[in-house]
Amino acid sequence: MAKVVVDAMAMQRALTRITYEIIERNKGVDDLVILGIKTRGVYLARRIASRLQQLENVSVPVGDLDVTPYRDDIDHDAQGEPEVTATNIDFSVEGKKVILVDDVLYTGRTIRAAMSAIMDLGRPTSINLAVLVDRGHRELPIRADFVGKNIPSSQRERIKVSVSEIDDRDAVEIQQA
Repeated sequence: MAKVVVDAMAMQRALTRITYEIIERNKGVDDLVILGIKTRGVYLARRIASRLQQLENVSVPVGDLDVTPYRDDIDHDAQGEPEVTATNIDFSVEGKKVILVDDVLYTGRTIRAAMSAIMDLGRPTSINLAVLVDRGHRELPIRADFVGKNIPSSQRERIKVSVSEIDDRDAVEIQQA
């Protein structure tokens, strides 16, 4: 059984608010790049970049970041290699203000892996984290700079983010595990 806690309109409002906060915190969009964590973070990153284009009339580079090889909670033995999808970043992060985008912030392990991946690409001026949902239960000292919605949840529950680009609808649901 699933309960919808964020509908399409609420998701759009949350992403618009995050976009304004990004502009405000960075005093514009100079030297800004956006990296979306595969899979759903990529689509959210593209939406934020599109909104930045509308508001600031500047095209902000967007890249897709696959953190699978950097995960510490996936078995990397020879028998069960994790599936790696290509990271797609055709610009430098060196000296840039990176906005890292993901759908759900939970333990913090995905974000730690993403920061390692970014540092392998170059040394940015800063890395800020934007998430649609912060559900708590951190295992690492990581927090989001921009949060669409805080959804306190049980560890037995699952937060499912759907995006229209791949799921044919926009929603955030809480599911019983």
